[in-house]
Amino acid sequence: MTLRVSFGSDNHSGVHPQVMDAIAGANEAYVHAYGGDPFTRRAIASFREIFGQHVEVVFTFNGTGGNVVSLGSVCRPWESVICAESAHINSDECGAPERIAGVKLVPVATADGKLSPDLVLPYLTGFGVEHHAQPRVISVSQVSEYGTVYSVEELRALSDLAHEHNMLLHVDGARFANAVARVGCSASEMFAQGGIDVLTFGGTKNGMLFGEAVVVADGVSREVLHFVRKQSGQLASKMRYVSAQFSAMFEEGLWLRCASHANEMAARLAEGARALGIEITQAVEANEIFAILSPEVIPALSEQFGFYTWNEARREVRWVTSWSTRSEDVDELISALRDAMA
Repeated sequence: MTLRVSFGSDNHSGVHPQVMDAIAGANEAYVHAYGGDPFTRRAIASFREIFGQHVEVVFTFNGTGGNVVSLGSVCRPWESVICAESAHINSDECGAPERIAGVKLVPVATADGKLSPDLVLPYLTGFGVEHHAQPRVISVSQVSEYGTVYSVEELRALSDLAHEHNMLLHVDGARFANAVARVGCSASEMFAQGGIDVLTFGGTKNGMLFGEAVVVADGVSREVLHFVRKQSGQLASKMRYVSAQFSAMFEEGLWLRCASHANEMAARLAEGARALGIEITQAVEANEIFAILSPEVIPALSEQFGFYTWNEARREVRWVTSWSTRSEDVDELISALRDAMA
């Protein structure tokens, strides 16, 4: 079904025109395959300008693949990953991290999708005991699946806890750009000062056609990174079409402009919904809004505006804005909500 506008997911939006132009620009002449091309070298250089000159960067097709490569490259088969129960790696990746990366996921219940040292600490047990999977990674989603954002200090507290136990901090950054835009720091500050060891950096939800990146911090072993990517089916032969997109996104800060706009549209929608007396269940800190609606208005509105019910028992829906969401689209949804509630 084709929708005129959708608040169902930032994956529903199209490709930013500058990104599409970059793909077309890469579609000329002959270059070496599997990343041995000037487009990939340029994109990696851009990542190093943003995250630090000593990071290692590899590109993948999608977010699930990026998470599999991230976790599979730093964990051995008897090691475990502690994550929020709502984390994408636990709830929306069909068991890929466990089946393909071969790690055990240990989910932790949270109220807002975010982990804290107090929540994680009870799970840091069994070290050196051969009967138990060995804790190796704390994994967080930035932005969380509930639209909430970790501050640099919150990330640092988790990374300090991980490092105290000879563990690593992984960040599933499908919406990392939205988090950076929200916090107002630089990407390098969030990455380095937050103590992030491995980052899955998202592009698809922020205006790209496809493609994510795995960014590995200095001092973290990269010995098996490229082999894990290949074995996981995430090594693109025509890598230039992924790489060229990232170069376009980083040019003149397009990636942050797209994310900032999405955040602004979410704030506009949340403000309008609250003015109608609609309950917003989570803090609106990026581009996702969770709201309680009467069950009789949900079917028609969700069909018209492309969103879905997040929690049927609570009548909680999720709205997501993107780089292409217009203020008039937001106002149209608010007007439809007003009419439906009347």
